[in-house]
Amino acid sequence: MNMKGRNIVHFLGIGGIGMSAIARWFAMEGYVVSGYDRTPSVITDALQAEGISISFEDSIATIPSRVLEDQSKVLIVWTPAMPAESTQLNYFRNEGFELKKRSEVLGMLTESKYTIAVAGTHGKTTTSSMIAHLLKTANLPITAFLGGVTQNYGSNLIKSPKSKKPELLVVEADEFDRSFLKLHPSEAVITSADADHLDIYGDEDTILSGFRDFAKLIEKKGKLFIQDGALQKLGEIEGRKLKVKEYGLRSSNITAENIQARSDSFVFDYRNGKDSIPHLELFIPGYHNVENALAAISVAINHGVSPDQIREGLKTFRGVKRRFEIHINESDRVYIDDYAHHPEEIRSLLSSVIAMYPGKNITVIFQPHLYSRTRDFAEGFSESLSLADRVLLLDIYPAREKAIQGVNSEMLLEGIQAQSKEVISKENLLSQLEKASSEVVVSLGAGDIDRLVPQIASILSRKTIKQP
Repeated sequence: MNMKGRNIVHFLGIGGIGMSAIARWFAMEGYVVSGYDRTPSVITDALQAEGISISFEDSIATIPSRVLEDQSKVLIVWTPAMPAESTQLNYFRNEGFELKKRSEVLGMLTESKYTIAVAGTHGKTTTSSMIAHLLKTANLPITAFLGGVTQNYGSNLIKSPKSKKPELLVVEADEFDRSFLKLHPSEAVITSADADHLDIYGDEDTILSGFRDFAKLIEKKGKLFIQDGALQKLGEIEGRKLKVKEYGLRSSNITAENIQARSDSFVFDYRNGKDSIPHLELFIPGYHNVENALAAISVAINHGVSPDQIREGLKTFRGVKRRFEIHINESDRVYIDDYAHHPEEIRSLLSSVIAMYPGKNITVIFQPHLYSRTRDFAEGFSESLSLADRVLLLDIYPAREKAIQGVNSEMLLEGIQAQSKEVISKENLLSQLEKASSEVVVSLGAGDIDRLVPQIASILSRKTIKQP
C-alpha cells in the first residue's frame, strides 16, 4: 500500500468494528495511529490498551498535535457513520487533508494481495472468521480483516508472522454503502443475498444488482462459492471465466449430510460431489453455521488444506462474539446472545435453538435496529419472532437514523403469535427476568443490547428453574 510518505493515520469513528481492524493493522505496521469516537466502548478500551490514542470529544482541541503539525504526513480515515456536521470531519475537509473512506483503504490493501472476500447480508462475519482460522491453523500466512471479535484470537484482526510464502488476505466484504465494490477479490464467497439496507439501496432489485457487480470484480479465472438461495436470487453470474460453485443444505453440489444437532455442537459430513469429509464437529451451533462451514471448508480445500487439518480447525473454532454465543448451557437453563437483526437471521437462529433444546420454553429479548429496517421488514420480524414462546421487545435502537413517525416496537406486537409478548424498557427487563422462570433465553439485536448481556447472564446464572 503506497502511503506517499504518510506515517500518521487518524481515524474518525475508530470504535467501529470495521474501522478498528484497519486501525490495528496500521499500528502493527508501525504507523502512528490515533482516533476519535463518540463514546467509549469495549473496542475503544482495547485499542487504548494497545497504545492507540483516542478522544471522545468532537473538537479541534482534542486532535493530537502531531496530526495538525504537517498534513503531508497524515491520512484521515473516516466512516460514513460520522454525522455530516462533525467538527473534526469538516475541519479536515476544509484544511485540505488527505481523506479516505474505510472502504477505500481496505480496497487499496486488497490491490496487491491474493484476496478472499466474503460478502452476504448474513453470515459473512462467521464465515470469514472461520476461513481465517482454518487457513491459519494450517500454517498458511494470512491477514484477516473481520466484522466481529473472534473468540479464538480476541480481535477483529488476525495477522500471521511474516513469512516467505505469499500472504493471503481474508476480508469481510460489507454491502452497506456499497463498500464491497471498492475491493479487488481474487476469490469470493456470497453467503446470502436478502433484501437489507433499503435506506441505501431503495429496493431488493438494486441490492441484488450490487451483489452481481461485486461478483464481476473477482479476477479472471477466480472462484466464487455462493449459497444456493443467493444463487437462485442472483441468477446466472457473469464473470471472466469465473468458476462458480454452489453450496448449501439443499444444494446438489457442495452440501452437508447426516447433520446431528447436539446441545453444544453440530456434527455433519461435508460432501462435494464424490468427495467427502465425514464426521466434522462444529462447536458454534446452528444450521446456518453448518452452511457457513461449507463455504469455509471449500475455500480451505482450494488452498490445499487437508481433511485432517480441516477437522481439527473446525473443532477448535470458537466463533465470534455475539454470534450464537452461549453464555449458560445447563440442564435447567440456557442463555444465548446473538447479533441477529434481520428476520431471516432470527428465523434461522431460533430454528436451530428449537432443534437443540426440543420441548424447552424459549424467551426472546429483541432490540430492533434502525427505524427504516423495522418499517421495511415489520411483517418478517413478527413472523420469525413467533417461533419463540415469549417475546420481550425493547425500543428501537436508532443508530445513524432519526425517528420515523409511526414506526416503533409496538407495531410488531400484533403479528407476533407467541404465547406471551410485550414491549418492555431496559430497566424493567432485568426485574422481569428476576421474577420469571425461563428455560432458554435468547437476546438478539445489533444495537446496544450487548451492554445488558453481563447482567442478564448474572441474573440467569443465579436462578434455578422450577420444573412443572
